[in-house]
Amino acid sequence: MRSLIDILELTTKELDELIAVAEDIIENPSKYSESCKGKKLATLFFEPSTRTRLSFEAAMYELGGNVLGFSEANSSSAAKGESVADTAKTISCYADIIAMRHPKEGAPLVASMNASIPVINAGDGGHNHPTQTLADLLTIKREKGSLSNYTIGFCGDLKFGRTVHSLIAALSRYENIKVVLISPEELKLPDYIKKDILVKNGIEFVETTDLDKVIGELDILYMTRVQRERFFNEADYIRLKDSYILTPKKMENAKPTLSVMHPLPRVNEISVAIDNDPRAAYFKQVLNGKYMRMALILKLLEVEVK
Repeated sequence: MRSLIDILELTTKELDELIAVAEDIIENPSKYSESCKGKKLATLFFEPSTRTRLSFEAAMYELGGNVLGFSEANSSSAAKGESVADTAKTISCYADIIAMRHPKEGAPLVASMNASIPVINAGDGGHNHPTQTLADLLTIKREKGSLSNYTIGFCGDLKFGRTVHSLIAALSRYENIKVVLISPEELKLPDYIKKDILVKNGIEFVETTDLDKVIGELDILYMTRVQRERFFNEADYIRLKDSYILTPKKMENAKPTLSVMHPLPRVNEISVAIDNDPRAAYFKQVLNGKYMRMALILKLLEVEVK
């Protein structure tokens, strides 16, 4: 039995295999429509979510399985003080696989150590979000044709953005990737990620506070929101929340082949006027997330589809 807590638990070969399965699901959905018949996914969401939870649920339904679970901590026994370990042991009696989101970093790891079924980390604090990274990788592959040889800019909250941290870790294993880090000084990428991933893997990177200055060199622009829920100080959030807003005017300096990505939800960091720009890839990214979660569920449940 295997869980997925951190994207680095998957080898490059496994990532490529998951992408291949996801692309086959896109081309041949009926082939997979009964593959998880009789299986149950438990969605344990101790933190609010729209896309991730519904994406997991849609993924399981489209594989022919069923879903049970809760969408906030107050509607679970956590409100009575039950530990994550006990919750995991209990849910193992009811379901075949768990998708868990939790505000505390490390909670899904604790769950995986106590569950007798696979656990998928659906986001833990500011730490990890491996299935969003799977969605991102499939989007890059389908937009660019490859996971190598491009310049990607990460813009906004790079300090608390778990999607950014996970994607940088995953991309570190592909060839000829250049990273541009665009953020206010207060929200820079943590030093340990720069040192342990970028420097260690010899990935070229630059840091800047100026999006306009670098947008023209990017093949991919990965926007993120400044996350109110990660701030202890409301004044800091208000001061930084509008640091970067992508507008049609800013896009005038970008390559015609640029792909704009965003893990969503957005607040106002991408103007709705960009939605009709052919370079906007963020809603494709949402759909790709469902297909990659389908592929991951099949892998962890060890379901083979002929």
